Amino acid sequence: MAHDLRDLFEKEREQKHYSLKKGHEARFLAKLDEQLPSTPPKKKVFTWWLQVAASVVVVLGLSIYFFVVSDNKIDPDENITVVDRENPNGEAQSISLGDLSPDLKKIETYYTTNINLQLSDLEIDPNNKELMDSYMDRLAELNDEYHKLNAELNEFGPNDQTIEALIKNLQLRLQLLQKLKTKLNQLKSSKNEQESSNIV
Repeated sequence: MAHDLRDLFEKEREQKHYSLKKGHEARFLAKLDEQLPSTPPKKKVFTWWLQVAASVVVVLGLSIYFFVVSDNKIDPDENITVVDRENPNGEAQSISLGDLSPDLKKIETYYTTNINLQLSDLEIDPNNKELMDSYMDRLAELNDEYHKLNAELNEFGPNDQTIEALIKNLQLRLQLLQKLKTKLNQLKSSKNEQESSNIV
């Protein structure tokens, strides 16, 4: 009695031949076309308010960018000068570090701006005059070396050693001024401590 169902179904399938009515496939495809359009509708990724918000963000970002860039823009006609105690006339030389490339111009501008900023922040009083004079003498020596290196740059043309020496000179001047500022702050704080201990 145990018959394999698969065998029974196979035999029945062989005995009977099933066929579709004439035009069945064409009717099915016609109904399918009615129900489903040929091209799917495009979905809107952004809704109207999201598009407005995105455009406002873009406009706001661009306006902030141009505002910041216009504030930081350096006038190309503006001459950047480092305070020079030995050469008050500020005679211009034909080629400087910044004339060689835009990157070197940025480096030179960065250091000269910071050097001038550090110089402008210094406060001279009778208590720190001797310290200031010693640092200013060393700064004047570095400034003279810078002018000699610049003259060498003009005479022999740009080379890696001269460019590195000019950048190192600017770095040394900035470091010297930062050390001076630290010493002045230490001097000022020790003076304040002495005054407060004298008061107590």
